[in-house]
Amino acid sequence: MTPQQLAEACAAALFATDTASRSLGITIGGVAPGRATARMTVTGSMLNGHAIGHGGYVFLLADTAFAFACNTYDRVTVAAGADVSFLEPARAGDELTATAVERSRRGRSGLYDVTVSRADGTVLAEFRGRSRSSTRPILGA
Repeated sequence: MTPQQLAEACAAALFATDTASRSLGITIGGVAPGRATARMTVTGSMLNGHAIGHGGYVFLLADTAFAFACNTYDRVTVAAGADVSFLEPARAGDELTATAVERSRRGRSGLYDVTVSRADGTVLAEFRGRSRSSTRPILGA
């Protein structure tokens, strides 16, 4: 299996059991080793008391792209920590894209940057995630 095929197989296996992402209508695309894209449309039920997208949903979308990017090597990998900077508000109907890119992976630790943007290219948030990998495979023995 090529690294690209492995990344795609890991993403398919992970998405099959990712109830949270699927229930919010999140889709995954653009998967490659250390990279992934997640998309979501902001719905009315995702708005906060200021009638803008709740930051938790924006974080969740970024975290999802991060999870799929760092799980492209067939090792169960989880978040060790993350930070987010909110730059612009999301609005109902916005189609958001989170693009995750691996910056560093050494041993069991990784560092990933995720940009969340609207369809018009406006950047809404920047997320930095730190990952920790196990020795357990995603695809099985």
